[in-house]
Amino acid sequence: MARRTRAEMEETRATLLATARKVFSECGYAATSMDDLTAQAGLTRGALYHHFGDKQGLLAAVVAQIDAEMDARLVAISESAQDLWEGFGNRCRAYLEMAMEPEYQRIVLRDAKAVLGGASPESQRHCVESMQRQLETLIQQGTVAQADAQALASLIYGSLAEAAFWIADSEHHESDSDQRLQHASAALALLLRGLRAQP
Repeated sequence: MARRTRAEMEETRATLLATARKVFSECGYAATSMDDLTAQAGLTRGALYHHFGDKQGLLAAVVAQIDAEMDARLVAISESAQDLWEGFGNRCRAYLEMAMEPEYQRIVLRDAKAVLGGASPESQRHCVESMQRQLETLIQQGTVAQADAQALASLIYGSLAEAAFWIADSEHHESDSDQRLQHASAALALLLRGLRAQP
């Protein structure tokens, strides 16, 4: 049997990821069988095992892909604001609003939490470090009160992550999710006001 080229291997991996993302989003992780998934992808179980180890490894890869896309969106939201403080607030609010998006809600906030225990340590660290850099600048500018930027970033990230899980947890009642988002956004506004340096 001829060895597969790197391009063919990458194409196989991309096909499995795209198929898993679609199926996990529509059916949920628990209801997705390996056979259905590989059949939809037009590939074998062997290909899945080779690239991801198992179904859980495939979920982790899908979550990493979605996380990277969400992070890019949040960075763009921050950078499009009038100033750094507005960008920081917009980014935090957008993170909560993303908890309403069906794909993100089902795969990342429900399935990944249940199966993988939540976001990967690398993803969490990346988010905290990104937030920490923004806060360091805001503290230096005198916009945010003096504090340890890493501690502050860890607290804010943890609060946002838990609030996103809370919003997603009302899965059967969309009006509950809407109401939870409104409550979380109001609480976030209160939290952000508390960060400001006193004039």
